Parts: sequence; C-alpha cells; structure tokens
Amino acid sequence: MSAIPILNQQGQAVGELQVPEALKAPPSASEALVQAVVTIRANGRAGTACTKNKGEVAGHGKKPWRQKGTGRARAGYRRSPIWRGGGVVFGPKPRSYAKALPRKQARLALRKAVWDKFAAGEVRVLDSLVLDKPKTGELAGILRNLKADRGALVVIESVSRELALAARNLPRVEVARPGDVNALQVLKYPLLVITRAGLERLQERLTDREAST
Repeated sequence: MSAIPILNQQGQAVGELQVPEALKAPPSASEALVQAVVTIRANGRAGTACTKNKGEVAGHGKKPWRQKGTGRARAGYRRSPIWRGGGVVFGPKPRSYAKALPRKQARLALRKAVWDKFAAGEVRVLDSLVLDKPKTGELAGILRNLKADRGALVVIESVSRELALAARNLPRVEVARPGDVNALQVLKYPLLVITRAGLERLQERLTDREAST
C-alpha cells in the first residue's frame, strides 16, 4: 500500500506515512469481523424485555359464561391468551444475550476493520491533536479541515479533558484510545481519524508480540 499524508490540524500535509504491513489482515479475517460485530452488539443488549403469561396477569378463574347453551365458544377464564388483556404465549423474559469472543479473534477482527479503512482511503493521520480549551466549535473546525465532518472515530493516545468535552456535543463523533477501540466502532463511522502516536499504540496492540497483554 502506498504512503498516506500526515496532516496537521489545519488539514495541511506535513509528512508521509507508510501504512504498516503488520496491520494487514488475511482474507479469512472477514469471518472474524462478522463474529466480532455480532458479539459486541449482543453484549450491548439489556435483555430486560418481559411479558406476563396467563398465570401472571391480574384476573380470576371464574368462567365468563356457562359451558353450554349460550351459542358462544367455550371459555374457561379471562386470563386466557385469546382474550384482550390476557397472558402472552411464549413472550420474552429477562435473559442475558452475552457472548464470548476469543482475544485473538477480536484482535484479528479489529485488524481487518482498520486495514479496510486504510484500503478505502478512509483514514486521516494527524501529527497531533491538541485543544487549548474545551470548545466544540474548534474541534468541529478541525474535522472540517480534515474533510471528516460527516462523522469520524477519533483515536488518540491520551484523551484530554478538553477533547472529551469538545467531542461530546458532536453527534457523529466519538473519541477513543487505542487500547479501548473495537471493530464495531471502526465500522460505524465514515472516517477514522488517528494521531501518529495513536497509530503506533494501535499497531503494538494488534501485533502478535502484544497478544498476551
């Protein structure tokens, strides 16, 4: 893969960066990426949906009318699921949707997501990202300079208080550290904005020598 420019906060090129080959993922990583996304989304589910069955709804067991002679269908109790306000048949109950994802598979999925962003030209590498004041407009201006105002995941080695406060009012912007970012976050946003130091830390995380940490 060819070199990509390193930009400053004004969107001007100040150097070039060769995309690390260590980030390249094998074709088989696509399945790992799918499983990672499914697992992350499943683990984010609350699992609190709950309905009442016929034994839990309020009501009594008295027959609404006698068994024969009325011309209507037989009915035993008003809590029956066929009645309005009755119990729900096979309705949801609180449960856990949590899934386990092996660490190596999660790392491979993240490599695949990041490499695809590089291959599609959807990565902006910054020399640094520093805000003197927690100003949302200032951060929005930087993203406009990078042509990332449609939405971006900003990965930086250390998230300052000023950056966190400036980003929280931007609806299509998320800030994360290299050690916390996951594959779904990378796929969720149109662009990946990452500092040079953040890319180095992410590379360390994704290489095999860091697998045990």
